[in-house]
Amino acid sequence: MDPATWALIWRNLWPMLVATVTQTIPLTAISFVFGLVVALLVALARISKTGPLSALARGYISVIRGTPLLVQLFIVFYALPQFNIVIDPFPAAVIAFSLNVGGYAAEVIRAAILSIPKGQWEASQTIGMGYATTLQRVILPQAARVAVPPLSNTLISLVKDTSLASTILVTELLRVAQLAAAPTFDFFALYGVAAVYYWVICVILSFGQSRLETRLERYVAR
Repeated sequence: MDPATWALIWRNLWPMLVATVTQTIPLTAISFVFGLVVALLVALARISKTGPLSALARGYISVIRGTPLLVQLFIVFYALPQFNIVIDPFPAAVIAFSLNVGGYAAEVIRAAILSIPKGQWEASQTIGMGYATTLQRVILPQAARVAVPPLSNTLISLVKDTSLASTILVTELLRVAQLAAAPTFDFFALYGVAAVYYWVICVILSFGQSRLETRLERYVAR
């Protein structure tokens, strides 16, 4: 690369880092937390013995998993204003990403809950635990260990998916790279830097996943 390209990269390292810290990471974290809440509720509805509730959960999962994330973003940001529902770019991205995570993670959580032996439920009931207490103290701690690897993969995918937020004007990492490269058309260099930033975040998350799996190991029934 010529000196001008290196200078361009150097000038934009800090703005891209700021966008990563102030937009990309918060967008990922907030969306993932809200998405997990949605996923847990949907998973519980999915395994519910109440027919309409279970059917509603299945329908939600089917819609989310059967439509592109980009379309979901466009519906929230560009289509809802036709119904006088105007949402700013960042909250719109959070809503779309959270709903998307909820649809995918719901099946992960459902499978993790169902993987716990029924004897755990029965034993809890014999000592007087209610449904909510059994979930909180017995089932979910064990299910968490099973769900951590696939949920971690969902989180890592979400980090990369946040790049789509640039399409609805969120000034996150990729958007900053696009704006910086536009005057000179030197997209390869700045997109490469953006790729390194995403990669570093994913490496850190993978390390955190390993540590979390180790800490949750004690909850696994032997």
